[in-house]
Amino acid sequence: MILREPIDRLPRAAGAAGFISRDAEDAIARHLLRPMLFADREIALLAGFDAYGRLAGLESAAGDASGRCVITPSCWNRLLGRRITTLLMAHNHPSGIARPSDADLRCTQEAGQFLRLIGIDLSDHLIFVENGHFSFRSAGLI
Repeated sequence: MILREPIDRLPRAAGAAGFISRDAEDAIARHLLRPMLFADREIALLAGFDAYGRLAGLESAAGDASGRCVITPSCWNRLLGRRITTLLMAHNHPSGIARPSDADLRCTQEAGQFLRLIGIDLSDHLIFVENGHFSFRSAGLI
């Protein structure tokens, strides 16, 4: 049974629908994730929550020389060892453009498929820029 349609491209209206302005961000985005993302380089964050919605683990991966973030197996292992039931992905775009790239779309699709296989829900993938963030869930991509 497919719980969610896999994403492979961004629908035309999804970009506008998925953007949340900085002043409308929830507490997790504003107080937990945003302070950890620096504007000068790309950083990826994985926040794992337990069955009670409590933060069980937070992992980060900094961009390499190409600017691309690679989430290593050890990063996944540390999170999965904490018995998380929900995962929130986030990263920033130093370019200031919140629209997801093709690589962002693929990464989200692959992570969602992997997590679904092991019984973990991918709650959202957020792309932060200075004036707000893009939400895959709000755009209907998750």
